[in-house]
Amino acid sequence: MRLTLRVWRQRNADTPGAMVTYDIDDISEDMSFLEMLDTLNEKLILSGDEPVAFDHDCREGICGACGVVINGDAHGPERTTTCQLHMRHFKDGDTVDVEPWRAGAFPVVKDLVVDRSAFDRIIGAGGYISVPTGAAPEAHATPVPKADADFAFEHAECIGCGACVAACPNGSAMLFTSAKVNHLNVLPQGAPERETRVLDMVSAMDDEGFGGCTLTGECATACPKGIPLPSIAAMNKEWLRATRKAPRR
Repeated sequence: MRLTLRVWRQRNADTPGAMVTYDIDDISEDMSFLEMLDTLNEKLILSGDEPVAFDHDCREGICGACGVVINGDAHGPERTTTCQLHMRHFKDGDTVDVEPWRAGAFPVVKDLVVDRSAFDRIIGAGGYISVPTGAAPEAHATPVPKADADFAFEHAECIGCGACVAACPNGSAMLFTSAKVNHLNVLPQGAPERETRVLDMVSAMDDEGFGGCTLTGECATACPKGIPLPSIAAMNKEWLRATRKAPRR
């Protein structure tokens, strides 16, 4: 397979970037998208050029580090992580645009690498539970209704890749934040911080400069783990509940 790649190249956050065109061949349809980028980088290194910087880690769709925008879609044409996208979804002779996440809260570090530490700060603002010290409690010591357990597990699947932000026309982080709030707030173990958690995490999200949510739904469409759009409404309900019980800060 032969492809024309148009890749965003940017030396650092202070330097303007631009799309650079590369022709690449001998691409197998069984390669993952990241393996294809590895092949491109081998070609660039052999020719004395600087390889394209991109984030990756597990290459198993677990860590969320690998996100890029491919032909305008976060993670590409399939609802999966970039590392699990295979070249069989492209055709011989295709032109493929590869860009970093586009969001003000995700500044470009280099080429396709962006700084997503804003997510870490949102989680740090309230994404924890209080637990007593000592021996681990019995697994069934605190009964959890199955519906609540399913809801919590559904939201705990979020891997923090940032596709929701990249896909959103407003650059909103509401789907990510709602997943982190909801999967703890619905469980009895998360009850002690229920109100402060949602207030603190939403406040941290706003402080990071993410855009406002207008429920366009692009976030849920792009999410590789299928976090549902109603998750945002559930978090808004939690936020309204918390504002009634706690003084505004």
